[in-house]
Amino acid sequence: MNLDPGAPVLVGAGAVSQRCDDPSEAVGAIELMAQAVDRAASDAGIPLRDVSWVGVPEGTWKYGDPGRLLAERYGWAGVHTVRADVGVTQQELIARACQAVSLGAGVAVVVGGEAKHRALQAAIAGVEAVDTIDGRAPDTLLAPASLGLHDLEIVHNTVVPSTTYAMIDNAIAHEAGLSRAQHSDLLARLWGDFASVAVDNPDAWDRSGPDGSTIVTPSDKNRMIAAPYTKLLCSQWNVDQAAALVICSVGKARALGVATDRWVFPRSSAVSNHSTPWPARWFVYESPAASVVARCALDQASCTVDDVEHLDLYSCFPAAVQAYAAALNVPLDRRLTVTGGMTFAGGPLNSYVVQAMVRLAHRLRETPSGLGLSSSVSGVLTKQGFGIWSGLPPRAGFRHTDCTGEVAAVDQAVAIVDSLEGTARIASWTVVHDRGQPAVAVAVVESDGEERTVVSTADADVVSAMLEGDWIGRPVRARTGDFTLDI
Repeated sequence: MNLDPGAPVLVGAGAVSQRCDDPSEAVGAIELMAQAVDRAASDAGIPLRDVSWVGVPEGTWKYGDPGRLLAERYGWAGVHTVRADVGVTQQELIARACQAVSLGAGVAVVVGGEAKHRALQAAIAGVEAVDTIDGRAPDTLLAPASLGLHDLEIVHNTVVPSTTYAMIDNAIAHEAGLSRAQHSDLLARLWGDFASVAVDNPDAWDRSGPDGSTIVTPSDKNRMIAAPYTKLLCSQWNVDQAAALVICSVGKARALGVATDRWVFPRSSAVSNHSTPWPARWFVYESPAASVVARCALDQASCTVDDVEHLDLYSCFPAAVQAYAAALNVPLDRRLTVTGGMTFAGGPLNSYVVQAMVRLAHRLRETPSGLGLSSSVSGVLTKQGFGIWSGLPPRAGFRHTDCTGEVAAVDQAVAIVDSLEGTARIASWTVVHDRGQPAVAVAVVESDGEERTVVSTADADVVSAMLEGDWIGRPVRARTGDFTLDI
């Protein structure tokens, strides 16, 4: 096949992990990112002298322009730097890199990383984890128009991801007609499979491979966070990890002498930036927007999900995996991760998808005729991204689509009010725990007039009662900000 010399191709992918309990001996996130760049360059088999575009997803660090810090380290003269803030899907940043290459950038690097484990160890030791502070602005800042949050989510602390995703998972279980025991069994099977994948992933943070029963059973080392989520059902962001991708044009890859067995081609990309707060979504147990974006990515790649050999569904919490599996119409007993997911492979705040792409690229090199799908989430299933990749070049070339308008056209939203007074129904709920002990019951409740609000209570009787059974659809007496089961 005669390849377009301007077509983008991923030629290098590398990831690093740092497990050092002495913060004085550990390096910061920018150093980890540099190590990942080195590893990606080694993977491509080329020195990285001609980089002209570098994109970095925002992290918890204080680097205003991390791409510039890396450019100065490597001598990338004239490089265009990009920082994608939280609220921009990592799929969009990767697509921007591919587009930049198609427009003549030559070589682009996407790199992200965190040193949260180092920061945690420093806090435990009572010392400062010294790191670079850079106040410069990048050449391009990708900032979200909205994070898709409602003020009531902040008031009731449901912005904590484990709380909201636990409520989504309870709604999924209710819609499926699962009892609490059946729901627990499903989560055990799903996350047990993810843990088993991490065992064979050399880049995974936790390769211990706990079984499903251990994962869902609360213990001193696996405390309950928000029912039904234990710690081992939640993303692990206290990691020191970084990953980098090297993307260039076919012509540049040939000029640099990159072996063709390194080449992995983007076939399609689709994203949506439409934002509706989770409590306002008509269906609190699924993501219709993900169905729209996934279909667009698959159609642009001229394939179906059955043609895709390797899946990596965004895995901050089991609810996200279940919602994306439903959007793609794939069963939960199919292998849904190439990494082991964000609990076990590791969940660096805003760069997991870059980590996942490293593993996906390596898998596609092993089976070049296969297809791989990587997915992104921003917020509480708020924004979606899907990318289709292959070891063989696409006949139609790479295509990226922004589906924001199409998603907005099918969005169904419910009015959110500051408070409801009187009888209301529970749309979903969870019990938030503090150090493993049940502390606060949180619920999204709705009136007969289909208005909703968010309520919470620390009343011990309510909290205790809601630890048993399914509460969705049950009547409560709502008051400003809180609720009672005694009606």
